[in-house]
Formats: sequence, structure tokens, C-alpha cells
Amino acid sequence: MLGVKPYIAFRGNCREAIDFYKQALGAEELFSQTYGESPMAEHTPDSHKDRIMHSSLRVSERLIMGADAPPQWFSKPQGFSVSISDPDTARMGEVFAKLSEGGTVMMPFAPTFWSEGFGMCIDKYGTPWIVNGAEKPMA
Repeated sequence: MLGVKPYIAFRGNCREAIDFYKQALGAEELFSQTYGESPMAEHTPDSHKDRIMHSSLRVSERLIMGADAPPQWFSKPQGFSVSISDPDTARMGEVFAKLSEGGTVMMPFAPTFWSEGFGMCIDKYGTPWIVNGAEKPMA
């Protein structure tokens, strides 16, 4: 079966983002390795050895992966969002509040015609999120 997982690039603050997502999403850190711990360590400048080369977090039954992109390869995320949903609308409201803290709220978390709660934000690391609570029955 084909697997699709978000892979988020960070600008040197992946470790901080991992810790933030663990708290905000209740994620479990499965793996993380710095450039200095990798087989590439001898080819890595000292200033980048503590940066994350690869990480993976489990959010419920899904994975989110990430790394500190080499500076010449980093680009600001655009044209996509990481979507997260749960039928527990109150829980998703709390997740939205945590994800948007220090970031930018694009659409406040509130009821819509399709959901008991929906919101859009860009977190403080520049990652865009769509957060959905319980679906409303469609007429």
C-alpha cells in the first residue's frame, strides 16, 4: 500500500518543533538523528552537527517526519497544509489553540456548515495547519 506522510523542512529549529508537536499534538517521538550522529558527520560543518537530519513523530496512527534543511535547500512552506481531524471537537479546539500559539490564525476555530469546529493557522515554525472537529451531517 502506498504511504503518504508529511515531511516538514525546518530552518535550524527542528528539535524545538519536535518538542512543540509532542506537546501540542500528543505526538510520540519515534526517531531523531542529528547530522553529527549520522554517517555524514565528517562532511558536516561544526555549526550544523546539532541540527536534525531526520525525525519521525507518531500522531495517533500516522507519521509526520521532519528535518533541518540545509540552508541552501530551505524554502518556506506554501501551497499545502497539514490536515488533522478528530471527532472530539473540544480536543481539536485545544489542539488548534496550541498550534496557533505564537503563529498566525488564518481562520479562527469555529463551527462551519461541515464541521462542529474548523480552523486554519500557520504555526510559529511556518507550517500551515487545517484542524477539523466532528463532521456535521450534510443535508
